[in-house]
This record gives sequence, C-alpha cells and structure tokens, in this order.
Amino acid sequence: MPPATASDRGVGEAGTASIELIAVLPFLLLAVLVAAQFALAGATLWSAGVAARAGARADLVGRDAAKAARRGLPRSMRDGAKVGDGNGVWVRVPVPTWVPGLPRVTVTSRARMGARGG
Repeated sequence: MPPATASDRGVGEAGTASIELIAVLPFLLLAVLVAAQFALAGATLWSAGVAARAGARADLVGRDAAKAARRGLPRSMRDGAKVGDGNGVWVRVPVPTWVPGLPRVTVTSRARMGARGG
C-alpha cells in the first residue's frame, strides 16, 4: 500500500470551510446587531443625561427647563421624549430598537443644579 499523500488526505473535505462559514454567519450577524443595540442604548442614555443637565442649567437661571432639555436632545429623540421638572429636571427617552422582538426599553436621566443639587 503506497503512503498517503497530502492531496489524498483532504479529498472528502472540499467545501467544508464554506459550509461552516455559512452556518456561523447568522450567529455572527446576531452578535453584531446585539452589540449595536447596546451601543444605541448607551448613546440614548448619554443624550438623556446631556438634555437633563441642559434643562437644569436653564432652570437655575430662570428659563424654561423643559424647552431647554428638549433642545438638548438629538432631533430623532425629541418626539418620544418626556421631560419633567419636579425635584430637578428629568428626561425619559425610549431607546430605538434595531433588533426585532426586543422589549421596549426607556432610559431616564435626572439632573439638579443649585445650592442643593450640585
């Protein structure tokens, strides 16, 4: 019996790597979408914090806190946002979803300035 050559060993495995890549692709895509969704939630929370601080600064100098907080949000987040000014200024914004089937998540940020608020 002649010894096996390098070309004989891979005869039955032609195309295996392509099939494995196709099998892994949906999971890879899902992982990227979930990571993007977490990044979007973080950006939404950051924007809500910026808006709440803008509202608190406006309230400190006697301006309309709710109006300033809304202006502090990106245009795409202004429609669904809720702003209040009880015990500081709070901003509640729904997180946009990129992954279908995820529950609706809302983030809230609160800010206070002045003698007691810091």
